[in-house]
Amino acid sequence: MNDETAALLHNVTERLQKNILARDCPAIAALQGQRLLVLSDYDYLRDQQSAHAFETRAAVKAREIGATRWIFAVPQVWVIATDSVFSRAVTNHPLREGEQEAITWMSFDSDDGVDYGRVPYTRRPNGEPVFDEPEMFTVGVRPAEHMPGYVLLQSLSSNE
Repeated sequence: MNDETAALLHNVTERLQKNILARDCPAIAALQGQRLLVLSDYDYLRDQQSAHAFETRAAVKAREIGATRWIFAVPQVWVIATDSVFSRAVTNHPLREGEQEAITWMSFDSDDGVDYGRVPYTRRPNGEPVFDEPEMFTVGVRPAEHMPGYVLLQSLSSNE
């Protein structure tokens, strides 16, 4: 990940952390091209149709500004299994055993390609989140269709 993409990732994760502190959980897409455009959507985690619609709108905007780099991030609950990761939308309910809250992110840079990662966080007894540093996956990742950013990546990779 180059310095410009890392700076954009920091910008997005900082914005999302502020939202989580305020008990909001939007998806955030930062698109950088002729200008920087930051989009957010509070319905993203509601269902697959809402998620798909937001990523499709983000892809349209990315094309409009000639985006050469973007970050897509969303808070989720993770369960890490032996050979896969399962995720679900965040809720106000307590975590179940083995679950971990995290900001899931995907980055794209036209020179460096695609990276995936997360920003894990835990909560103090009063519910205040404590965020870790962003982690980048160093193992091969095969994103599923429901992974945040997948529709955006596929839309921008196609010749539509």
